Formats: sequence, C-alpha cells, structure tokens
Amino acid sequence: MSSQGMRVTEPDQLSFAAAEVAAELRGWLTSLAAERRMSPKTVEAYRRDALQFLGFLSEHLGGAVTLSGLAALAPRDVRAFMAARRRAGISSRSLMRTLAGARSFARYLERHRKGKVGALAAVRAPKVPRTLPKPLAIASARRLADTDLRAGEEREPWVIARDAAVLALLYGSGLRISEALGLARADVPAPGAGDVIRVTGKGNKTRLVPVLLPVLRLIADYVALCPYDLGAEAPLFVGAKGGPLSPRVIQLTMARLRGALGLAESATPHALRHSFATHLLARGGDLRAIQELLGHASLSTTQIYTAVDAERLIEVYRGAHPRA
Repeated sequence: MSSQGMRVTEPDQLSFAAAEVAAELRGWLTSLAAERRMSPKTVEAYRRDALQFLGFLSEHLGGAVTLSGLAALAPRDVRAFMAARRRAGISSRSLMRTLAGARSFARYLERHRKGKVGALAAVRAPKVPRTLPKPLAIASARRLADTDLRAGEEREPWVIARDAAVLALLYGSGLRISEALGLARADVPAPGAGDVIRVTGKGNKTRLVPVLLPVLRLIADYVALCPYDLGAEAPLFVGAKGGPLSPRVIQLTMARLRGALGLAESATPHALRHSFATHLLARGGDLRAIQELLGHASLSTTQIYTAVDAERLIEVYRGAHPRA
C-alpha cells in the first residue's frame, strides 16, 4: 500500500518501521500530549505527518526504517520525499506542515540521544505565500449581534438570541469558536457580577479574558429564553435538541448574515477573532497584551496583526492624501 493510503492506529504495529523506531514514535506522541499539552487533534495531525514520512522512507530505502537509517539520511532523500508529495498534488502549506511533524520527531530523537537526523534540517521547507487575516469593519462586526437582522426567519427566539450571543462573544473577547462553544454556564458571570471569563484554549491551557457588559447582557438574554435547563457545569450554548452546539450551526448563521450585510466570503466566525485583534491594535492596544488575550503561545503569531494594521493605514493614506 502507498504511504498516502495508510491508516495505522498503533505506532508499534507499523510494518515499515523497526521496533526501535515505533517505540520512539510512541514516546514522542505521548510527550506531545503530556509535556507540550497539545490537543488530541494536533497530536493526531503530527502522527499522520510522521507516518507519511516514515512510510515513504520504507519504500524509498527498501526496508523497515531504523534509527541508524534515519541518522544516515541525506538531503536528497528528504527532497525525494518532497517531490513525491508534490506529484501527489500536496500544497506547499500541507508539505510544510508534514515536514514540521517529521522535524519534531527528529528533535525528540536527538534530545533522547537516539541519533540526529541532520538531513531534515539541511533541506529548506517550501515557501508559503503569506496571507493576512481579513478583519471586518467595526460597524459590520457590531451589527452581527443585532437580532433585528434576522427578523422574519422561522427560528425560535431563543435560537436567534443564542447565535447573537455567540457572535458577540467571538468579537467582544476574541475567542476561537471552539473556545466559545466549550464554555460552561458557570464560566460566564451574570451582568454586573464580574467582567472576566475563564477560557480553555489549545492544549487545554486556560486563560482569563475580559468580557464586555453588552456581551454579558446578550448571553443573559439567551439564557432567559433557552428552554433547556443549563446546569452550572453543562455547556452554556446548546443546540436545538439541548445537546452541545455544533460549530457548523454558527458557521451557517454567519453565512446568512454575510448575505444580509453584503460581506465578503472571508467574513467567517474566525474572522471575528481577527477583527478583535486588529481593532484593538489600531486603537493602541499593546501587542503583548493582545497575545495574552488571544492565547497565542508565541508573540510571532500575534505580530501578523501589525502587518494588517499597517496595510489598513496605507490604504487610508492612499485614499485620503491629496497627493496620493
């Protein structure tokens, strides 16, 4: 079977890796979850990427991959892997991610004195065109929580109130949609009883995020209308049958509102998080503080918003300056 089609559940059952490599792979995956606190989805993505690389090497080298074989890899072997993935139609972004997974495994081997896979460090990752986040205009971001926009829809009032509360929370606190939908009832104070919420982000890391009083009022309106009993530890936002709310529901709501407001296809729930960061920065927000609010592990991830803000300023300058 080709490496593209492999589905393996346990590293030590791999036919294309020696037992010693399978054991180290298992240890690496455990460390990603336990020490680096990566989410199960992220660990699974790293696992797939490493298996993709090892599966190719087994075919390329003609046998099970060993630790000594990994250490003996030459840059041409890595380039052969990249060429094979290119022929399979993989994008530069996906290839870069796959190499990142393989390199993470290689660093784990080196830290545990199992050999150095120098070939992976010697080959440059493919260049990926930089795409800047596309924030919404402030007026548009605010209007998304206006329930009057959905007047005439054949939906229960509590559903419309729920959607407005979720969208207001995404923009007002800069949350990922998974973070907003992961909130329990007890995580959000009543209006006037507090102004921060405890959010669980990537890698199960928690952070405190400010929440605006108008957002708390929208959430309180939804809770008052919701026909289901929202227990303190139960999900705050529920679906039509009372179970946890699916992100797809909010994505579809955003699509309908895009049409009502004449917004671009880039106006997604995640764009509200981009808008939160960009608008804070435009009004003098500190980059380090925005990093903490967004829950970014690295400041470099947050710095992309400085480019967005600079681009917006240049557009204003070109449109308004008499000599532009």
